[in-house]
Amino acid sequence: MAAVDVAPSVAMGMSQVRTQAIRLFAVGFLVLFMELACIRWFATYVIFLQFFTNVILIASFLGMSCGCLAAGRRQEWLHYFPLIGLGAIVAALAASTAYHFWSGLVIDVGSQRSAQEVFFGTEYGNPDVAKFVLPIEAIAAVFFVLVALMFVGLGQVMGRAFDAYPNRVLGYTLNIGGSLAGIIAFSALAFLKAPPAVWFLICCAGIAYLLYQERALDGLKIAALVTLVVLVSMPGDWLRNDGHVRHWSPYYMVDHETATGFIKVNAIGHQQMAPFSAGAAVYSLIHLLQQHSGGKPFEDMLVIGAGSGNDIAHALKFGTQHIDAVEIDPVIQDIGRHYHPDHPYSDPRVVPHLDDGRHFLRTTDQKYDLVVYALVDSLILHSGYANIRLESYLFTQQAFDDIRRALKPGGTFVTYNFFRQGWIVERIAAMMQETFGCPATVLSLPYQEKLSDSFLDGGFTMIIGGCNPNIAQAFAAKKNFWLDPLPPRNMTIDGFAERPEMVEPDRAEELQRIAPTAVTERADALSTSDDWPFLYLHGRLIPDLTLRSLVILGLLGLGMVYFFMPRGRIALDSRMFFLGAAFMLLETRAVAQMALLFGSTWLVNSSVFFTILVLILLANLYVIKAQTIDLRWHYLGLAAFLVAGAFVPLDVFLTGGVLWRYLAPCFLALSPVFFAGVIFARSFRNAPRPEFAIGSNIAGAVVGGFAEAVSMLLGFQHLLLVALALYLLSAWTPRVQLSPARS
Repeated sequence: MAAVDVAPSVAMGMSQVRTQAIRLFAVGFLVLFMELACIRWFATYVIFLQFFTNVILIASFLGMSCGCLAAGRRQEWLHYFPLIGLGAIVAALAASTAYHFWSGLVIDVGSQRSAQEVFFGTEYGNPDVAKFVLPIEAIAAVFFVLVALMFVGLGQVMGRAFDAYPNRVLGYTLNIGGSLAGIIAFSALAFLKAPPAVWFLICCAGIAYLLYQERALDGLKIAALVTLVVLVSMPGDWLRNDGHVRHWSPYYMVDHETATGFIKVNAIGHQQMAPFSAGAAVYSLIHLLQQHSGGKPFEDMLVIGAGSGNDIAHALKFGTQHIDAVEIDPVIQDIGRHYHPDHPYSDPRVVPHLDDGRHFLRTTDQKYDLVVYALVDSLILHSGYANIRLESYLFTQQAFDDIRRALKPGGTFVTYNFFRQGWIVERIAAMMQETFGCPATVLSLPYQEKLSDSFLDGGFTMIIGGCNPNIAQAFAAKKNFWLDPLPPRNMTIDGFAERPEMVEPDRAEELQRIAPTAVTERADALSTSDDWPFLYLHGRLIPDLTLRSLVILGLLGLGMVYFFMPRGRIALDSRMFFLGAAFMLLETRAVAQMALLFGSTWLVNSSVFFTILVLILLANLYVIKAQTIDLRWHYLGLAAFLVAGAFVPLDVFLTGGVLWRYLAPCFLALSPVFFAGVIFARSFRNAPRPEFAIGSNIAGAVVGGFAEAVSMLLGFQHLLLVALALYLLSAWTPRVQLSPARS
């Protein structure tokens, strides 16, 4: 079937064609660049929104869809961007200020004391005594609408440019080229650790350029854009005046209090550098237990989540000869290098690695006496596409198998944290026992005789795995180990032989009792896997918080689509809608699988998105060059890859040569993108109304973003079956649905 072109496009002069081409490229750049900037910035300043960054992602898609649907309206939404953007920034800063300076305000994030899903840093407020309790769903709803409105103007410009450009697929190719440039630019700024002022300066400059083209750039709009850039830069300048230094890593806003060594990320307390001589004796605990249970010092050690260096500093005091220190965040690692009072990173026995912990485990040939997960709570999602966190793939059965392979015979594996809920500790302990064949030793500080299944109020928990019998036998014989909170004092005593009654009274009160905590062994205990990596989710369920959010955001999205939809007609292209929803799930699955293969680092994320855009670009070029395209064969190829991806276990690719471990799973995960791109480009070329087609496609992506929550039930592999069903629906509903008058 020949492409359908509208008459105004045919009659366009070359200068007009060139103008629309520039617009398509510029809008592609701005949309992707601003989307990434908004995900980073709003997740930082809107408290706890960092755990729900797909809200910002879906909002940006919704805004673009609404803009495309409103392409035929006279109302110019791009003209409102300076005020809408400024309002959204002011609202975010106001929310942040209210939370941090008004003690009576509590943000409720799904009842964390009896949580279906745990979010670190959210459990401290008590709704029972707060003056004002605000559910996170309400906050997410407000910023969902504000961010969506920021993107309506760009969507409107994009829809009009697609409608006016004579070669529709070539126009889409230009748009994708702009998106590629946008992701390269933002990745470069992430590498340079550029602050938000730079991100939004680029965004506002792009908006100003589009407004200037339309002869709509006036003094008020310029003032609003300049104020917006100034506001996003001011909080960092304020902090520099009171002993704080602010850095922007590729993951977080990192605040470093130089006097105390305290480090916050995204305004939540994360870690504190402490000299060995002053405190934090818990970092010495595993070494003390090994020493006084008759074991020799750990010679080779791997620390995952090395952070600013506390674990390294303590290990060096106990004679560890080689330490591989793995940290994912370059800024936090750099702070440890330069500011830790003991300078552990400067010791020649320490080898720093800037890498994802799971990727390091999969690729190292080194064998260790001790592997430590050191407070690996990332406080952020891996990306805006999937509900997995940076550390999610560290706590799976396959990850523990990787640790077992990296340990020497009789080696020890330790993880510790404030796990918040007893069922998380039970899950980890059960997985350790399944992996190593020996019961895990669980130590709670303060001591608990039996682990509670519910909220661990202030409880720090250390879980020791592996089949090193010394520590377990020592506890069986001696019952208790006594830890002095001042680390140097522990160097001269045997904690198994020490007793409170043996020391002076003032010091006796300080000694901490360390003894194994009884853990319930459940026959139906649910373990996590690389397919279902949800450690902090109580079971295979969609939490009530998520369901409430989906309903609220879904209704708001429908309301916005209804408001912007042309009056008197149903403007959604059903084929393009289902293609958008399916592709969103396809992209989610690809991002999750690539994180498993190459690590959950920001660079891997950027590379995956870049690769997906390149594959779409290649699909466009194929559609442009091909004389005839039979979509049946492309649907068949797409279905074959989706079925294979849904039923071929990920474990198959975790061992073997480079080709099998990397190229084969990449081919399986990314090949469907090409087939999907061909189907989209071919369908888009023949759509009667391109602005409705692209708007419908983006609206489908919004639905696909909501449907990602199904992965909590099915896992990521079987999410591809949902995508397959949506692709089949797109094949079954090929026509645009218009009103009788329009038809």
